[in-house]
Amino acid sequence: MTSSPRTTRSAAIWTLAGLVLLTLNLRAAITGVPPLLGELQDTFGLTGVEVSVLTTLPELCLGLFSALAPLLARRIGTEAAITAALVVITAGLLLRVVPAQTALFSGTVLAAAGMATGNVLVPAVIKRGFPDRVGPLTGLSMMLLSVGGAAGAGLAVPLDHLGGWRPALAAWAVPALVAALVWGSLALRARTHRPGRPAAETAPSADTAPSASAGRPRTPTGTSPDTATGAAADQGSLLRSPLAWAVMVFMGMTSLMFYTLTAWLPEMMHDHGFTPATAGMMNSVIIVIGIPLGFVVPVVAARMRDQRPLVLGAVALMAVGLVGLLLAPRAGWVWTAVFGVATGSAFPIALTLLSLRSPNAAVTARLSGMAQSGGYLLAASGPLTFGVLRSATGGWEASIWLLLLLVVPELVCGLLAARPGFVRPGPPAPDGPEESRPEPAPVSARSTESDRAH
Repeated sequence: MTSSPRTTRSAAIWTLAGLVLLTLNLRAAITGVPPLLGELQDTFGLTGVEVSVLTTLPELCLGLFSALAPLLARRIGTEAAITAALVVITAGLLLRVVPAQTALFSGTVLAAAGMATGNVLVPAVIKRGFPDRVGPLTGLSMMLLSVGGAAGAGLAVPLDHLGGWRPALAAWAVPALVAALVWGSLALRARTHRPGRPAAETAPSADTAPSASAGRPRTPTGTSPDTATGAAADQGSLLRSPLAWAVMVFMGMTSLMFYTLTAWLPEMMHDHGFTPATAGMMNSVIIVIGIPLGFVVPVVAARMRDQRPLVLGAVALMAVGLVGLLLAPRAGWVWTAVFGVATGSAFPIALTLLSLRSPNAAVTARLSGMAQSGGYLLAASGPLTFGVLRSATGGWEASIWLLLLLVVPELVCGLLAARPGFVRPGPPAPDGPEESRPEPAPVSARSTESDRAH
């Protein structure tokens, strides 16, 4: 029995609302901690090493737990997996207010684990529910990620002044719980429309919200297209796909550049004569520039059949900025603006490629898990290695040259990932690698159905 247009529209609206609430809750738990580090260090008696561990834990957890998200979604369903992730985020945020070091670190791990799951499943939800709106909704998600992150950092100190570090850390449990309730409702709706089906067969199929697939053709058997291809998506490993590896390395390198620059640029600029306040403001400018780009770039990328020009432009700007730091570091504001455009473009491109290089939502979730897991683990090594080189050499030149060297694999893997085609699990077919086959159109529902016919 098919859903009425009103039901379809209603569920699509709820899915979109859930997507907005989810993305708003995927950064604040991380960005709200650094402004409070001094007070937390005094309150808990943390050593310098323990402070470093506390700030590094989120990135490590994002890498470690991202690989588990597609497995959880396949077992219990995408909506239920997102609900569980938001509940875990809420629990982690509340646990951190307990006045004990163990609770502080354990709560950080829980919150980061929930965010890792949400990060991975966002592209799959967009690909499955809104296949002809991949660009705009990926852009909206990127913008909301930045807004949530900026709000977490910006509100931390005012909340601390109002009530201390406990409400400053726990405040974001409220929107996380609201988001969990919305996704819990979507999970119940999905189960109602999927009677008698084993959970392992559902995720991340389009059937989880029949409304979300409004306007998409059905297969002759009445099952959703993503469900029909889900079994094929589970056969074989993405680890044998060169295209999947290219996407992962490109995402990892773009994240590494961003995290390394935002970690060390203020101190670097301070050493070159800028005041601490001005040097710190440069980081804010990089983030602010990235907010509108996070919306615009995915829209542009999704409309292009070949995203290589975008990759080339973003990576070239990164190289220009790094060379500028070497040759004219006192022109710091110029290079800050360049870095803002470069990082604000590169990561949205990488996130959009997760959908554009996947034939269906099942593969999108798996590619997202692989790319974000490996990518975040790769990115976590950037700030540490940069700092070690700085300490060993006593200057910034060697560290900047390292980033310039890493621009090469970022460019190569980015160009490979941006070529038209779809990731295919398992080894290439005897007649040639399927993943190199051009896709008819990057985001339209018609192109998705056409590819499934092969």
